[in-house]
Amino acid sequence: MEAAYSIVVKFFQEGGFFLYPIALVFILGIIISVERWLFLTRESIRNAKAFDNFLPLLRTTDVEKMYMYTRENRAPVIRVIGCALDIMKVTRHRADIEHSMHEGILEAAPKFESRTNYLSVLANVATLLGLLGTIIGLIGAFTAVANADPAEKSALLSQSISVAMNTTAFGLMAAIPLLVTHAILQNKMAKIVKSIEMAAVKFLNIMTYHQLVHAGAYAPVQQTAQSSSQQPVQQSLQQPAAEKESASVMPTDTAITLG
Repeated sequence: MEAAYSIVVKFFQEGGFFLYPIALVFILGIIISVERWLFLTRESIRNAKAFDNFLPLLRTTDVEKMYMYTRENRAPVIRVIGCALDIMKVTRHRADIEHSMHEGILEAAPKFESRTNYLSVLANVATLLGLLGTIIGLIGAFTAVANADPAEKSALLSQSISVAMNTTAFGLMAAIPLLVTHAILQNKMAKIVKSIEMAAVKFLNIMTYHQLVHAGAYAPVQQTAQSSSQQPVQQSLQQPAAEKESASVMPTDTAITLG
């Protein structure tokens, strides 16, 4: 432990000024990573538990009990289903309910994405700070070598280049873990959003199966069928009337001709 601590201290002493801002960026990235990991893990467990408790109510299709449950539970997946139950008080068409649930998902998604994108920015900043420290270190090295004694030039140049390379190495050491953590958190966040979308589709399918939600495509087909079935009836109703008119006209014409 002491050997590792001494190595780190020596590394910072020989690395130059830019190691400190890189270390600050790295610590900030670690804090964000830990906070986001804990938050997403808690939300994933909470969503799964809330939907498992909601499934028995969904199978019974008791809308009132489902509505009461969505008012008591604040998990994101339950809030999305609550949006569907709210719009079902106004309309029962599937398309309208899908739009309402999609709105609920768009409202919940930014809470999962919050601060996660900062990790990629911090990784790029750490890399650029390492590159900047290297360039400034090399400029200072060549400037110092130009004014140094010929016997000391090679030793001074190698020492200055070593210090400059330490800055680049530390910048990459900070950037790589942050990029890997960013990818892991993005995958975890996408998994939570997909689980909410899956729960929303399952809710719609079960409610549609029990005819509590009506597919919008059925109504026009039924209307068309009704209108097509009513058309011959209307024609049959209109046809005798026309025959009666013709029958009432024909004797009159005949009487006039015979007279």
